[in-house]
Amino acid sequence: MHRGAGPAFLLVRKMAASTAEPQVLVQYLVLRKDLSQAPFSWPVGALVAQACHAATAALHTHRDHPDTVAYLRDLGRMRKVVLEAPDESTLKELAETLQQQNVDHMLWLEQPENIATCIALRPYPKGEVNQYLKKFRLFK
Repeated sequence: MHRGAGPAFLLVRKMAASTAEPQVLVQYLVLRKDLSQAPFSWPVGALVAQACHAATAALHTHRDHPDTVAYLRDLGRMRKVVLEAPDESTLKELAETLQQQNVDHMLWLEQPENIATCIALRPYPKGEVNQYLKKFRLFK
């Protein structure tokens, strides 16, 4: 014989849901891999700087968004994932897709050359933007 969930069970279930940990926030970055290879051969430090510029710009631009505020509230728990794009056209295609889908991001352009080097998203719940990034692998 099947019994419905009683009031005590529902209360415990509701309490457990309210004490669950908040969703993990991640800032995703997509950095051009080809810049580290010939003919560009940028040094590692220059690539790291591009990612830092993009991440900082995205955080500043979206500083009032509740997810960014929450992400910055606990500096010791910030999570970033750095992915690689094979070239500039792939990076720009991703930027266009993110723009069309209203995904908050920053496409960093190195000046004065005006070269697209990195995309940084504002912090998002871990699974919310995976569909746009799943074809990119971790930067190596």
